[in-house]
Amino acid sequence: GVLETEADETGRRRERGGSGAFAADARERTRRDRDNMDEDEPMKVTLKSSDDETFVVDQEVANMSETIKNMIEDTGAEVAIPLPNVGGKDLAKVIEYCKFKVEAKKKNADGQPAKTEDEVKSWEADFVKVDQGTLFQLILAANYLNIKELLDHTCFTVASMIRGKSPEEIRKAFNIKNDFTPEEEEEVRREHQWAFD
Repeated sequence: GVLETEADETGRRRERGGSGAFAADARERTRRDRDNMDEDEPMKVTLKSSDDETFVVDQEVANMSETIKNMIEDTGAEVAIPLPNVGGKDLAKVIEYCKFKVEAKKKNADGQPAKTEDEVKSWEADFVKVDQGTLFQLILAANYLNIKELLDHTCFTVASMIRGKSPEEIRKAFNIKNDFTPEEEEEVRREHQWAFD
């Protein structure tokens, strides 16, 4: 019947395609699933954090991450996407950011974006009002997941925290131990005087 024919076709593709057959099968299943779905129902993706928390999100939200987008293209969307470098708490924040950005870019009936530029900037400013540990984890997650907008925004936030501060103030703000001797520190100041002006 139909299942045998499909299984035979999958087997032939594996024989022809070698290791790429798995990706081809996944793409074919994803295409078939997409064709069988209701047009209004967005495709869902399951993400699995390093601490085994699972999150089900729209594929459009997941695709904000180039890393996840590539994984979906390689393996399909019907299996949980493992994210071993991102904990559940941080993944929840990243998903919150991605959902907001996707919704903000959608157009209203009048063709205008759903959120104004000022509303987006205000929301983003509130989003990064977190403790330093969380902010640094968001930077690491955005980097690993390759979400350029989030990485840029979180790095800009840290840069703003540093701007205009002396090395001593930066060490205190970020709890960094000074491992230079007074002589070494003076040598660095002499060699890079332009940075201290």
